[in-house]
Amino acid sequence: MIEFGHGTHSGLHRIRNEDTYYADAALGLFLVADGMGGHLHGEVASALVRDAVVELVSRGHSLVEAIHGADRALRSHTRDATDPRPMGSTVAALWLHDQGFDAAWVGGSRIYAVAREFAPLEHDRKLTRALVDTGQLDARHMARHAASGGLTQALGVTAPEALQVGMAHGVVQADIGFLLCTDGLSEELATDAIAHVAMRKDLAAQECIDQLLLDALASGGRDNLTAVLVRAS
Repeated sequence: MIEFGHGTHSGLHRIRNEDTYYADAALGLFLVADGMGGHLHGEVASALVRDAVVELVSRGHSLVEAIHGADRALRSHTRDATDPRPMGSTVAALWLHDQGFDAAWVGGSRIYAVAREFAPLEHDRKLTRALVDTGQLDARHMARHAASGGLTQALGVTAPEALQVGMAHGVVQADIGFLLCTDGLSEELATDAIAHVAMRKDLAAQECIDQLLLDALASGGRDNLTAVLVRAS
């Protein structure tokens, strides 16, 4: 059984909300995306990325394939744009399926595991090495990504040959949860403050999300805020 909560807010200092999200328990797919820049605006970029990932996963593609496909879709959409500012988006996505879970992310949007402890998902080095060994990933690009921490990466902005997708996968155990959020939330609130709310078992998932958004707004709400909390039982 999957329980989830979701929410987004433009924040207190932004006119537009350039974040978006998707949550579908039937498909087992959840994501957040944070768009940026360009005359077409970031909300268009994040929506394009969201729709492309959903379509490709629905058609049987892996999560990593879907994110690379979203990058191509975004580049195709902006190829003829004259605005010199880049139009891009971060993404953090979770796919729950019969074999377990897959998680993937690009840029500052994050995924945290919510279980006995609260911690960000780590880059899956074993899976990355397998991609290098099979020629699907250039080892030089992997090293570049590790050195930078992936913080400067964004779909539509980072060159395709340098784009690296953080990956994690595992078994979905009872009472495990996942929190996906854009950096508007993770930079507004301390990790301990986020964990305190996300790990509350006396609140429904939606109540946890509502509280996190309220806390971030009370802390200043300097950026768009988006979060999705998923619980498996």
